[in-house]
Amino acid sequence: MAVPPAFLEELRARLTLSEVIGRRMRLARSGREFSAPCPFHNEKSPSFTVNDQKGFFHCFGCGAHGDVVGFVMRYDHLTFPEAVESLAAVAGLPVPRTAPEDRQRHEHRKSLHEAIEAAAGWFEHQLRTPAGAAALAYLRRRGLDDETIAAFRLGYAPADRTTLRPALERAGFSVETMVEAGLLKRPDDGGAPFSFFRHRVLFPVSDRRGRLVAFGGRLIDGEGPKYINTGETPLFHKGQLLYGLSRARVAAAENQPVVVVEGYMDVIALVRAGYPGAVAPLGTALTETQIEALWQLFPGRDKTPVLCFDGDTAGRRAAARAVDRVLPLLAADRSVRVAFLPTGEDPDSLIRSRGVAAFATVLSQARPLVDVLWEMETADRRFETPEAKAGLKAALDARVDQIADRTVQGYYRGEVGQRINALFWNQRRQERPAAGGWTAGRPFRPGAPRPVTAPPEPPRRPKSASHRWQRLLLATLINHPQLLGEFHETLALTDMTDPGLDDLRHALIVHAGGQTGAEQGGGTADVRARLVALGFQGVLDEILDPGTYQNHRFSAPGAGLAEARRGLADGYATFCRIRIGRELVEAGKRLAQDGSERNLSRVVTLRGELVLPDLTPEDTL
Repeated sequence: MAVPPAFLEELRARLTLSEVIGRRMRLARSGREFSAPCPFHNEKSPSFTVNDQKGFFHCFGCGAHGDVVGFVMRYDHLTFPEAVESLAAVAGLPVPRTAPEDRQRHEHRKSLHEAIEAAAGWFEHQLRTPAGAAALAYLRRRGLDDETIAAFRLGYAPADRTTLRPALERAGFSVETMVEAGLLKRPDDGGAPFSFFRHRVLFPVSDRRGRLVAFGGRLIDGEGPKYINTGETPLFHKGQLLYGLSRARVAAAENQPVVVVEGYMDVIALVRAGYPGAVAPLGTALTETQIEALWQLFPGRDKTPVLCFDGDTAGRRAAARAVDRVLPLLAADRSVRVAFLPTGEDPDSLIRSRGVAAFATVLSQARPLVDVLWEMETADRRFETPEAKAGLKAALDARVDQIADRTVQGYYRGEVGQRINALFWNQRRQERPAAGGWTAGRPFRPGAPRPVTAPPEPPRRPKSASHRWQRLLLATLINHPQLLGEFHETLALTDMTDPGLDDLRHALIVHAGGQTGAEQGGGTADVRARLVALGFQGVLDEILDPGTYQNHRFSAPGAGLAEARRGLADGYATFCRIRIGRELVEAGKRLAQDGSERNLSRVVTLRGELVLPDLTPEDTL
């Protein structure tokens, strides 16, 4: 099977050599490379090296050498077509079937690369001519020296519409090639093609392998858009690449941070400041393809680039758009962190005005995505009503539902649930007098034990069926914490009038919110120990008294899990009937005083609700 050269290039670019080899054998990092005992001959000391930047492996003992395809062929004992098929499946690429036109297409793309490379050299030269004086002065004002200008191959496109074309024609490139590469543009009236970039500082853009594919242009003065990019070409799609991507790939392989900023000058400023992993979108908001490209940079499991935004309103909006793009793509060990700059600063201005240490501080304060998601939905909002609280839960649930990976989604749901419970619990403690509880208004980290100033007031002896149900619910869940997940929402919706019971209810909600999957609830001893540490010893002594279990064996520690589950479901149904019955009595009194259609409808509705079917645990959630 003949494989198009362009496809092999894409395959090598998509895959990180050390990851492919690391799935088959243990590698140890050694500077910029990885090393291991050679898998192709017996040896005692490691002589096998893997270099991601150069894209090859080499053994200094037996001489084995090759790229990712060659390694899979030798290690997995596959033919070339089989190795390509195997790697293509890992990369998520369909293997094209070679035809004569495929090789022609490869040669054509090669000529486009060469034309862009020739144009870049010509633009660099123009920057040093009298015509480029204004562009060079602009770069000097931005603090760039000759070494930086040369390292980033910055250039100048003259204001004249026609000077580029003859220069490239003398180098052997056709007008058609220049048009297709995005260097020239055909006018709508069918006239002669003219230079696409005019009177602009040019920033060459490379692909993941470091080959030039496009330019970004910054207008020096006059009318027109401040920044433009090369249009869509066979080599360049601005929503798929990032400025600085090939340099960031090397940085990520060396365990240096990958930082996404807004513009070209920000990337240059960060690279000069010692952050070679800086990249920027090309005039668009961050796309899904660019996010995937960021994760592909990392050779290890923890793939977490930092998205850096301005601290103003526009920056917050940009962060919100990025969060919307990232959430559906999250997976195990694949996320982002978010950093916000001081208001009015970008990375370039911050470093020039306050130094590299100021940006290092910004980067050190980058926050996990879940923190940013929480702040987006809670900032500048008050949750004083049930409607506002329900709105927060609905908004966060909708956000979490966007996550396609079910495992990650489950952990997000548990984390968000814990924060919601802690937020509302803290709010209740601030609103309630401090006597018999925790100090009101003290800052609280979600999931952390609260400081106790006095043990909660023990609950009163049950005086009603509703009160007995509340005690039974708490006792059963403490004695059978495996049911906390199933009855979590029942617990949250049960209004307990006794302050001691209500405090205990909130403590159980927070505990349940911090658990997921097989961890749900923990052991009975663990739950009791945590509650005792929070100051609930007196409350526990009251509700876990043997008298509580006298007529309700399902709540006792020795009851089976199925028995406890049925008892809770039956108890909840009874509790609902008691609550509805009370509401019906009140509604009947209002109807006797005012025989309006509204009061009559309320009575009829409550009578219908009073006849409840037998409930299962799923019905109570």
